[in-house]
Amino acid sequence: MNQIQATIFDMDGVLIDSEPLHCSAAITLLKRLNIETTQEYHNRYVGCADHLKWQKIKNEFKIQKSLQEILDMSVSTKLELLRRTDYDPIEGIPELLEKLNTKNIPVAVASSSPAKFIEEVLHKIKIKKYIKTWVSGENVEKSKPAPDIFLKTAELLQMNPQGCVVIEDSKNGVIAAKRAGMRCIGYKNTNSGNQDLSKADIIVDNIKNINIYNLLSMEY
Repeated sequence: MNQIQATIFDMDGVLIDSEPLHCSAAITLLKRLNIETTQEYHNRYVGCADHLKWQKIKNEFKIQKSLQEILDMSVSTKLELLRRTDYDPIEGIPELLEKLNTKNIPVAVASSSPAKFIEEVLHKIKIKKYIKTWVSGENVEKSKPAPDIFLKTAELLQMNPQGCVVIEDSKNGVIAAKRAGMRCIGYKNTNSGNQDLSKADIIVDNIKNINIYNLLSMEY
């Protein structure tokens, strides 16, 4: 058996508590189109790439705007909310990233969010220096729960997928990580809705409960 060689973080709900922002932005966007939705409605799309989520919503509500117009509106609304709100990394994240850095363990981000949003978030919460590479849901054909985004990230890291551990807060993300052949730590973030993380190898309710030595000794 071999030890873990790289760590891949989901972003929304793991590095930053931004799922409420995504939900608020989606509700705001749809309200501008005279469509009323709730947080519970949007919880079903946690971990889903924007283009797939909005295609489904466009079809459901028969929205006349093109998918690209909706995606542009979505990114603009999210960035508007992000820029006017103070955000810090989720508690325990800076310390965990620093410990991984000290151990020379490469770190990547695999997020369903648009690339523009990922980059701005990493700058805003001041952790970009720790991230070797990141992959957006825009960069792969199939969204979580398909494994594509994690396989692409492992490829960019030049790592065997079996040598990677993923930290995820969504049901779709956990399933995607396991389908990619990776170990997975499920982070139970209450702001991400009632997510079924049962397929994760380990479940924690606080990032501080991820012990660096236990993480690195996970075997595959």
